[in-house]
Amino acid sequence: MEIKEETTKKPNLNFIEEIIENDLNSGKHKSIITRFPPEPNGYLHIGHAKSICLNFGVAKKYGGRTNLRFDDTNPVKEDTEYVESIKEDIKWLGFNWAEEHYASDYFEQLYQWAVELIKKGLAYVDDQTLEEMRENRGTVQTPGKNSPYRDRSVEENLDLFQRMRAGEFPDGSKTLRAKIDMAHTNMHMRDPIMYRILHTHHHRTGDDWCIYPMYDYAHGESDSLENITHSICTLEFDIHRPLYDWFIQQLDIFPSHQYEFARLNLNYTVMSKRKLLQLVKENYVCGWDDPRMPTICGLRRRGYTPESIRNFCEDIGVAKRDNVIDYTRLENSLRDDLNKKAQRVMAVLDPIKVVIDNYPDTSEELEAVNNPEDETAGTRKVSFSKTIFIERDDFMENPPKKYFRMTVGQEVRLRYAYIVKCTGVEKDENGNITLIHCEYDPATRGGNTPDGRKVKGTIHWVDANNHIEAEVRLFDRLFQSESPDKVEEGQTFLDNLNPDSLKVLKNCKMEKFLANTKALDKYQFERLGYFSTDYDSTENNIIFNRACTLKDSWNK
Repeated sequence: MEIKEETTKKPNLNFIEEIIENDLNSGKHKSIITRFPPEPNGYLHIGHAKSICLNFGVAKKYGGRTNLRFDDTNPVKEDTEYVESIKEDIKWLGFNWAEEHYASDYFEQLYQWAVELIKKGLAYVDDQTLEEMRENRGTVQTPGKNSPYRDRSVEENLDLFQRMRAGEFPDGSKTLRAKIDMAHTNMHMRDPIMYRILHTHHHRTGDDWCIYPMYDYAHGESDSLENITHSICTLEFDIHRPLYDWFIQQLDIFPSHQYEFARLNLNYTVMSKRKLLQLVKENYVCGWDDPRMPTICGLRRRGYTPESIRNFCEDIGVAKRDNVIDYTRLENSLRDDLNKKAQRVMAVLDPIKVVIDNYPDTSEELEAVNNPEDETAGTRKVSFSKTIFIERDDFMENPPKKYFRMTVGQEVRLRYAYIVKCTGVEKDENGNITLIHCEYDPATRGGNTPDGRKVKGTIHWVDANNHIEAEVRLFDRLFQSESPDKVEEGQTFLDNLNPDSLKVLKNCKMEKFLANTKALDKYQFERLGYFSTDYDSTENNIIFNRACTLKDSWNK
C-alpha cells in the first residue's frame, strides 16, 4: 500500500504579507503597526475600503495593531463632518483602530523639527511666489534653479520662520522649503515646500496656527511618532518615498518605512474626491450617500454589506501595478453574500391584475421558503386569493416561440401556489390590457402535479386583497462609459453620466410581510434582484433601493 506523505501547503501571500513575514522572522520588528491616514476633506469611497481592509487586515493577521490618523494639514478643505463620517464607515466595515490621532496633534513637534532642520542648514525661508517656484523648478530633462533666498543665514531663517508662525506675513508671501538638490532627478526632491502660510480656522486647533505643514513633511514624521512599522500607501506615492525617507534620516527618528500597492480603479466609476464633490455640489446626485455614488456610505445605503465589500477587496488582491477592475466583480461579491442570507419575498413592480375566475371568494395561506440557501431560515405564510397581481411583462398576448410565461391558453405555475391557465383578457378603449382572466387547478397546490404534467414557466405574484404598496428606486451605474474620464475635446466626465441611472416606481405591490421592514434590511425580491430598505422610508411610504439585479444585466 502506497503511503502518501502529508504536506502543509502555505497559503499564497501578497507582497505586503511577504515583507511583513520577512521582517518578523528576521527580528527587524517584534510586532507590526500600520495606520490608515485619511484626509478629512470628503467621504470615503470603495478605493479607501481596499486600503482599510489591507491596513487593518494585515495588522490583525500578524497580531499587530492599526492606528487611525487624520491628515488634517489643510484646513481650507477639512471639516469635522468628514471626520465623523470616516469613523462611521470604518466601524461599519468591521474594523476598530488601536489609537486615534490627528496630524494636528503633532503640529508643535513638527514645528520644532523644522527649526532643527533650519539649524542644520537643511531648510530655508523662501520669498518666491508659487508661480516663480514652478518656473524655477525645471523639468524632468532640465535641472531647476536655486532660489535667490536659498543661502539665507541660519539666524535669518530662524527669525523669519518664527515670524511666519506669529502671523506677521500674509498668505502666500513666504514658505519654508527643505534644502536638498534643485538638480535632483526626482522632482519631489527639488527643495520641496515644508510649510505654507494659511490664515484659516482649523477644525481642531482653531486659530492657534497660521502656518501648516505640507503632507510630504508631516506624513513620515507622524508615522515615526507613532512607531508605524509599515506605512502602506497607494502606488502614486512611490515617487514621494525618497523624500519620506530623507526627512526621517535627517531628523534621526524612528525609521518608519513606506510601501506602495496599486490603488483600486473600477470601470464605470470616478473616484476623485474633487469630482465626487462636484457631483454632490452641482446636484447631479442627492448627496454623498446617494446609492449611485462609489462612497462607502452610498454603497451602504444602496444595500451593500460589510462582508461583501471585504470579500471583494480580498478577491481582487494586492498588486504592484495599476489595473482596472470590472464593476461586475463588486456586484458579484454582493450577490454571493446576499444569496446566502437575504430573506426571499415576492414583490410586483409593474402590476397588472389577474382574476382567477374559478377560485372561491375566500383566501388561504400558503407556505413560502424564506431562503433556500439557508435551512435554518424556515418558512413564512403568504396569503392567496381570487385576485392577484403579476408583473406586466410576465404576460404576452402574442408571444414568440419558446415563451413560457403567461399567455392565453397556456399554463403557468404561480410560485408556491397553483398552476393557472389564462382564459382571456379585458382591454380599455385604447387596446391596453387592463385585466387578465385565469382558471386554476386546485390539485396543484404548493407544487403538486398529480398527473405528472410539466409546466415550464413559474412566475411570482402578490395577493391583491392582502398586500402593501411601496416605492422602488431602481439604481444603475452612474456613468454609461467604462472610462468616464476619457472624453472628447471640450467635454468633461459629466458628459458620460448615465441618464437612466435612477428610475422611481410608485405603487409597487409587496407581500404584507414587508410592512415592518427597517432601514437597511435586505431582501431578494424573487426573480427581480436584491433590494434594501431606504433611510427615507416612513410608515406611510416604504422605499426600497435595488442593490443589484440577480444577474449581471450589463454583460448582455
